[in-house]
Amino acid sequence: MKTIVAATDFSTRSQRAIRRAGLLARQWEAKLTLVHVVDDDQPESLVDLERREAGNFLNEQIGSVAELQGVRCSAVVATGEAFDGVLHTAKSASADLIVMGTHRKQLLRDTFVGTTIERVIRTGPYPVLMVNKEVTHSYRHVLGAVDLSVPSAQAIQTGVALGLIGDSSVTIIHAFIAPARGKLFVADASSERISEYIASERLQAIEELKAFLTANEIHGQRWGYRIEEGGAFEVISRVVQESMPDLVVIGTHGRSGIAKMLLGSVAEEVLRSVDVDILAVPPMR
Repeated sequence: MKTIVAATDFSTRSQRAIRRAGLLARQWEAKLTLVHVVDDDQPESLVDLERREAGNFLNEQIGSVAELQGVRCSAVVATGEAFDGVLHTAKSASADLIVMGTHRKQLLRDTFVGTTIERVIRTGPYPVLMVNKEVTHSYRHVLGAVDLSVPSAQAIQTGVALGLIGDSSVTIIHAFIAPARGKLFVADASSERISEYIASERLQAIEELKAFLTANEIHGQRWGYRIEEGGAFEVISRVVQESMPDLVVIGTHGRSGIAKMLLGSVAEEVLRSVDVDILAVPPMR
């Protein structure tokens, strides 16, 4: 049986996450744990008061939120830093997925690093579903970003294993760069010559993508594929605007040393800027 942990700070954003988590728990017949984290850097009497109030409110939500009805659901109130409390709860529950609401994009558009959800994704081993949209139906159109790396393959495979990618319509998106385009332009090459060059680079990118997907057994009957020229974030953002998927699946790249603190610029940009639900999958550790 799958286990989902849904974190809430009792905001509207978190309410959307709880509803999505409840819908998924119903679909998967999974266990669901709702967690709220109380800041313990305050007087003990206030911590105790907030713990009691949070516990009461979580139980009220379990009884009143429509998507939670009939779901095997429990409530946890943790203390400490928000990201640490969420991860500790996920570890105790042996979570398969963490579901969270989005950060305040209007206030934090340029400072995604350091938000609770960023720290959960960066420091934990769990797939994290960031819920941006109101919950109206199950995911019907999924966009999977692939950059021919192991983490991107693992992200798609995780989406399939979780049931987030399955009967839905799936589009695998891959961005490629035509490195000599600029040189040809500077050399005043004809538009036909430049177009021929880009077409040849596209064909090579298609062959590389086919080989990558075959090697990683990534395929589906209703899956489509888009190979677009441009930077990865630029391409993902453009395709999201054009096709309006319900969910974007993306892997975060593993680093070592100090650089391990980074998510990777493309994943970070997507999480910060793309206004659809996003499944962020860390590399296996």
